[in-house]
Amino acid sequence: MVLPTEGISTRVKGENVLRKRNIAIILCVCIVLCAVLAVAVWIHSRPNDPVVILYENDVHCAVDGYSKLLAMKNALSEGDAHVGVVSVGDFVQGGTLGAVSKGEYIVNIMNKVGYDAIALGNHEFDYQLTRLTELNGLSNTEFLSCNFAKIGEDDSYFEPYTIASYGNVDIAYIGITTPETITSAYPSQFKNDEGEIIFTFNENKLYDIVQANIDAAEKAGADYVIALSHIGYSDAEDLLDITDIIENTDGLDAVLDAHAHLVIEEMSVKNRKGDDVLLSSTGTKFEYIGKLTITDEGLNTELIETASIEATDPGMDAYLAEINESYAELGNRKIGESKVDLITHDENENRLVRIAETNLGNLCSDALRVTTGAEIAFVNGGGLRAPMATGDVTFNDIFSVFPFNNQVVTAEVSGRILLDMLEMAMMNYPEEDGSFPHMSGLTLSVDASIDSSVQVDENGFFTGVNGEYRVYNVKVFDKETGTYIPLEPDGKYVLAGFNYFLLDFGGGMTMLKDATILDAEGTLDVELLERYITDHLGGIIDESYAEVDRRITFTDGKPES
Repeated sequence: MVLPTEGISTRVKGENVLRKRNIAIILCVCIVLCAVLAVAVWIHSRPNDPVVILYENDVHCAVDGYSKLLAMKNALSEGDAHVGVVSVGDFVQGGTLGAVSKGEYIVNIMNKVGYDAIALGNHEFDYQLTRLTELNGLSNTEFLSCNFAKIGEDDSYFEPYTIASYGNVDIAYIGITTPETITSAYPSQFKNDEGEIIFTFNENKLYDIVQANIDAAEKAGADYVIALSHIGYSDAEDLLDITDIIENTDGLDAVLDAHAHLVIEEMSVKNRKGDDVLLSSTGTKFEYIGKLTITDEGLNTELIETASIEATDPGMDAYLAEINESYAELGNRKIGESKVDLITHDENENRLVRIAETNLGNLCSDALRVTTGAEIAFVNGGGLRAPMATGDVTFNDIFSVFPFNNQVVTAEVSGRILLDMLEMAMMNYPEEDGSFPHMSGLTLSVDASIDSSVQVDENGFFTGVNGEYRVYNVKVFDKETGTYIPLEPDGKYVLAGFNYFLLDFGGGMTMLKDATILDAEGTLDVELLERYITDHLGGIIDESYAEVDRRITFTDGKPES
């Protein structure tokens, strides 16, 4: 028998060669993997490149600032820093570009800037939730709000947070929206057809919700967690403000705040573990652009005065010119002339319309009362968005005063309803309040020495007054005698206002649900103001509006009768 030794030898040699090749391949793979691992270790152990986050808040349609913001972003990106841009809310409302397009122009502009995160403010809800959802779809950046949700659902309606990467640094941005939104932005949008509230901003669970999202972001790999907070800072101890959220959570590295329109360059607030959290805010209408810098040494913020920035982005400038041209013919149409400055702020830029009577408030409430023929008119201070200077008055000017497209409404109300409405409007005085009343056809006094006894439910809606009224000596103008006579609690009066209060019970004014609606045919606030200037004032706002009428008197105790 002949054994196949030659075949066996050949096969064994082939197997040895194959084995050596496999070993060589494995060794090569190991070398490559070790090299990759070494590079990865080097990347994550080497010093980080600086990260610069530009931020703004409460822009309110001051669109020229976006060109400077984009120019700054591009210039910084040419260096060794990784650059991002974020917004802390209130961007779609506050000017004609926002109102005319119901926010679309503003979203398009922000798309051209290129944002990493956009938090929702209360005024993003001014064009109603359906429109806000549409704008979210038009935005290249998802809108953020961790605490706005449908009642009974665990997930937030919008994305709660997002994580953006800057080189080897991952930053989580958590959006927080003020719970005041449920009463300040057309409450009807948060209700079902039966009038039941079906959405919530979760004020009672706010700390837990923010903490849960901090934890989730850290678990998802965030190196830093930054809150984009449209809550606001306040010195008043009894009001929810951003410091309350910081002090009742841990894990935030910085908070960029909005809503209060305050300028805070850099402040340190202790969280519940005693760690320092950086707090900053840029004011409003691009007064400043914020710059948060992150290095291996830590975080710091600075504010750059926007007026001092000369560089703009040519592409953005061209786009803004294109937009302005598209509505210039309507906006620049002259409707009259003013002999006086009609103001919203004092010389220190405090929002006077939210704490005191103003000549602009006199004009607008007069327009509402005279044009509708009502006995009394009410315009809330938060609804007066811009002053009007001496000189020509254009449609843009009145649109800037009334950018919300509010509907004019008249209703029959009792004297008691009026008293409750005024009492709630004055509940926070001397603190700012968007419900501060600018009245026509009515005078009143307020005893500031009395603590407000207005009662509200968990959502801030009026439930009653449990104590002495601050508001007193209320008088109504009598057309027949030309004098002011005492308000009768059981009397009936025709009140003119806007749908925000009379139909949607904005500001929590649910006492108005008992009003009888007389007319709500759809006349807009800007149409009414134009009609008053042209038809009733003959196109001239004269010196009679130079000073306020003193329709409201403040005292520190009721005078003896």
